[in-house]
Amino acid sequence: MTFAFIEQHATTWPVRLMCRVLGVSPSGYYGWRSRPESARSASNRQLLDDVRRIHAAHHRRYGSPRVHAALRAEGRSVSRARVERLMRRHGIRALAGRRFRPCTTDSRHDPPIAPNLLKQDFSAVRPNTIWLADITYLPTGEGWLYLAAVLDLATRKIVGWSMRDHMRTELSVAALMMAAQRQRPAAGLICHSDRGSQYAAEAYRRQLASMGAKPSMGRTACCYDNAPMESFFHTLKVELVYQRRWATRDEARRDLFAYFEGYYNRQRIHSALGYLTPEQAERTAG
Repeated sequence: MTFAFIEQHATTWPVRLMCRVLGVSPSGYYGWRSRPESARSASNRQLLDDVRRIHAAHHRRYGSPRVHAALRAEGRSVSRARVERLMRRHGIRALAGRRFRPCTTDSRHDPPIAPNLLKQDFSAVRPNTIWLADITYLPTGEGWLYLAAVLDLATRKIVGWSMRDHMRTELSVAALMMAAQRQRPAAGLICHSDRGSQYAAEAYRRQLASMGAKPSMGRTACCYDNAPMESFFHTLKVELVYQRRWATRDEARRDLFAYFEGYYNRQRIHSALGYLTPEQAERTAG
């Protein structure tokens, strides 16, 4: 491992200097270099190339569990521990998140509050039986861009979304309408959200009624009542928002569209789905 470290950094520091610091002889290093590559070393080199390829293809969003799952999906028979050791040795890691801060919602309004039908039971066997909805806001050079999203609990697919420069009820209704038009759920669907005015408003309740859907709302100031949705927003911010500085709202809209439709739903494997993508999970369940 010492000689491998020297080999890896030979273009950065002088070989003799590294040998002296690490307590090995230059002759030993050059003798190690001249030996034929072992089968294990060749296998690790090929595996490292594949790890780096997958890690780069997903824009550094994958840690060792997802890299390992992606390798297995390609037919590679390799242990997760080996992938983890290799990534740690070569400094390959997923994008770092920030500390999670629970959000709160202003529920001081007159419209009626729906009962909590989930009570933190976040399990769904079939798609389009339970949807989760929420709103977040993203910074741009023009000010906040507000994002409403609808997530299918069974597949973790983002089935609907809308973006505006305001938080009026139109924002939440547009995301719900998009989800309804795309998924065409049967009557009896549960749509769970917080108690925000956008979800208690008459226009939102009318849209639910037109779909034959049942509203559900979490408790006041308890974002854990909508934990999978909060988890999605956290993932979105770590994997995209914190990596960008958008000058305009239109720039943000383009990147968000590409993330939802080009990456998250179709390419990003999800641990809660047995390392399937949301669309794979939807097809499997269908």
